[in-house]
Formats: sequence, structure tokens, C-alpha cells
Amino acid sequence: MKANMEYEKSAGAAGPLLRIRDLKVGFSGRNGMLLAVRGLNIELSKGEVLGIVGESGSGKSLGMLSSIGLQARNAEVSGSVVFDGQELVGKPRSEMRALRGSKIGMIFQDPLSSLNPVMTVGDQIREVLFLHNKGMSKAQATERVLELLRLVAIPQPDRRIRQYPHEFSGGMRQRVMIAMAIANNPALLVADEPTTALDVTVQAQIMLMLRELKEKLGLALVLITHDLGVVAGHADRVAVIYAGLIVEEAEVRELFANPRHPYTRGLIASIPKLSSSEDKLYSIPGAPPMLGAMPEGCAFHPRCSFAQDICRKSAPPTLEFGRHRAACHFAESLPPWNETAAVAKGAAHG
Repeated sequence: MKANMEYEKSAGAAGPLLRIRDLKVGFSGRNGMLLAVRGLNIELSKGEVLGIVGESGSGKSLGMLSSIGLQARNAEVSGSVVFDGQELVGKPRSEMRALRGSKIGMIFQDPLSSLNPVMTVGDQIREVLFLHNKGMSKAQATERVLELLRLVAIPQPDRRIRQYPHEFSGGMRQRVMIAMAIANNPALLVADEPTTALDVTVQAQIMLMLRELKEKLGLALVLITHDLGVVAGHADRVAVIYAGLIVEEAEVRELFANPRHPYTRGLIASIPKLSSSEDKLYSIPGAPPMLGAMPEGCAFHPRCSFAQDICRKSAPPTLEFGRHRAACHFAESLPPWNETAAVAKGAAHG
């Protein structure tokens, strides 16, 4: 075990596809800069699936969207984001637009609001192709659209290509969004809550399709979600974010078998269980901190049943256990993981 705030790890001779270092995203307020993302450090290799999890407002979506230049105009971004050898922070918007849609694909939360209601599905996918493939004919684009619709398992693509978004179900609209995202064979696909508002059966279909596309196309996938069940079934590695910082990161099996941060333990304990005999579902007590009211020391200490004086006074270092890291003063000395005991202890604390 060792403390190391920079956290470097081997990613092969060619290096990682994506390397984020000390990424901060802030907004100007009355009392100065308010940091919503306070220093993300992420590495992603080619062909890898990284799950990013946390409660609403934790900074998971803002951090990843800002890393590819999709932050709000009033946001201030600092740090380093190197994608495929290129530094993205500070890159002109025109160059970022050329990169997104070609080498980086994006799937947003709500496909209905992301698709243009007055354009056919075929025209919208063709537009993505024309933007990044100068000289492509309409016939070539149409053939590629049909190929993409088949790839994402949309039936009768010859007919569907002429239909509008409102003529598709929620799951089918999400498949169209995925087709647009992979249209130009990107190396990286960022999926922001891709199964939000979909029923359980359709969620499973979408996630299975993403996994199959990842294997078939060889792309790297960042899966942003609050659903630990989705992460458990589809990610290779998991990063847990709280109050704008990664508080734990590990291989998916290791994280669920031996979580070393109290927040991660609380998230896992909050997953509903069919076998539970409890009448009331467990939830982490309290609420995430507001911007401008970040507690001193560890940001999680007001909600943590293991908190001690040191947690209230100083921010924890990031401790490493092989390829497992956790930002907790007691990551090495927490009691062995027992979900039932964690729920009882958390309930008593709340």
C-alpha cells in the first residue's frame, strides 16, 4: 500500500487512449470560483469499458462532457485531457467539433430531445456522415445509414430510414442515437445514462448491444450511470465519483467484492435486493454537499458512519492497493466488507 495522489499505472507501450489529469471544472460565483469537478484523474485503454458512477450532482457527467469540450460557455476548465496523443483542453471549438462525431462518439441521456423532430431518422444520420466525410455521395451515405440501422438491430431499415423520431419507441430512438454515435467508427464512445427512462427489458437490450458493438468495432466505452447493476454487468473497471472527485477506482469484480471507501459501500448497500427481508430500502443518510458549501477535510465525512476527527480536518490521500485505489484515511483499516452489517451501521448513523 502507498499514498500517491497522481496515481500512474501501466497502460501498455503505446499508452492509454484517453488520459485525464487533474481536470477541474468551475463556475464563477459571488464568492469566487465554485468547483463542481475538483480534479479528475482517469485513464482509459483501447477496447476498455470504464463505468463512472455516483449520485446526481456528483460531477460524473459534467467531468466527462467537459473533457471532450461539451461544457457550458460560462464554465472554466483546467487540467489536461490527452486523447489519442492530442491535448484537448484549450483546443479551439472548431477543432473539437471535427474530433467529436469522428473519433469521439457521444450518446446523450434523452434521445427524444437529442433528435430533431422535423427531420427523418435517415437525414439525421446522413448529416453526421456528410459533416465528417467530404465528398461522400448521397447514395453512399444512404447505404451506410442502412448498414448502421442493421448494426443496431432496427428492423425494416428500408422503411425506418424515412420515418421521424416520434414514430419510434424509446428504445428504438436510443438505437438511432447509437447509430449516429458510431457512424464514423470512433475510437471512443461516451454514453451518458444511455438507459435512462427505458424499461428494464429494453435497458438490458441496449446494454447488450453496446457491449457487442464494443467487441465488434474495438472501441473504448465510458459508461456514465447511477445504476451499479448496469456497471456490474458491463464494465471492466469502475470509478466512483463523489463531490467532483474520484473516491475509489478498481476492476469491477474487485470493487464489488472488497469496496474500500464508505461511500462505495453505501452505494452497493443501496441496491434493492429481491431476497431482502427489510421493509425499508437502505439509503445513504444526508445529501451531497452544495457548491460553495464544501465541508473541510473529506467531503463525505458528514454522511459517513466511519468518520473521525482526521476526516473533518484534512482531505484524505489516495491509497493504492495494486490496481485498486481509494481516497479514504481508513481505506486500509475498514472492517471486512459485509453488506448486512454496513446497512445496519449506516441506519444507526442516520
